[in-house]
Amino acid sequence: MTKRSILLVFLLILLLFALVVFLLWPREKPPTKEQIVEKFIQTYHTANIHNETTWMGIRTQQNPCDLWAIQEIIWDVKPDFIVETGTFKGGGTLFLASILQHINASGKVITVDIESQIGQASKLALFQERVEFIEGDSVSEETIRRIAEQVKNSKVMVMLDSDHHKKHVLKELRLYSQFVTPGSYLIVHDTSHNGHPLRTSYGEGPMEAVEDFLKENTNFVSDRNREKFMFTFLPQGFLKRIN
Repeated sequence: MTKRSILLVFLLILLLFALVVFLLWPREKPPTKEQIVEKFIQTYHTANIHNETTWMGIRTQQNPCDLWAIQEIIWDVKPDFIVETGTFKGGGTLFLASILQHINASGKVITVDIESQIGQASKLALFQERVEFIEGDSVSEETIRRIAEQVKNSKVMVMLDSDHHKKHVLKELRLYSQFVTPGSYLIVHDTSHNGHPLRTSYGEGPMEAVEDFLKENTNFVSDRNREKFMFTFLPQGFLKRIN
């Protein structure tokens, strides 16, 4: 063989060896859809965008996909009342009222917070016409009595977004579930806390409260179809009353 032939054979063997190494070299598996979604949720939350999200100029502290899912539920249920705990600045409350006014001419939002921070929101005509604000403890006997009197014999949807520690959320679930009419929803916010997948060191919170509640109350199921947008701070938090 000529030197040229030997060189070509050597290069061919080297190329074949490189190809075998490439094919057999262990590679990282591509991330799953769930891992991609989880990473996006964590990145979005870390960027603090939810704290800069507003409705009618008022902070909501919610993400747009959850708000979109909620408006779909309002359309489907067509409630007479939406009861909300955890008013904060009132942006989320105004969102509920904005949707409800186009679906139920007499529909109202009853919102509860232990502290009034609604100065800016309360100046808006929509808030004045469609919202009743109750300042007080969401689980106090007086608050529950006032709500019960107003929503009696009405179609009701409930949203829980106040103190997110398990003990409080579970108490709210037990108290407010009585107001939810069959076919309607009890929506629990921030079930993503405590590593689901956010705020890993938070401790037991909304998710753990939901898990315990569903074990003791078979009238409700978690409607995972409402998480179709994938990006949610409310995993397993859309509870539908079936009985």
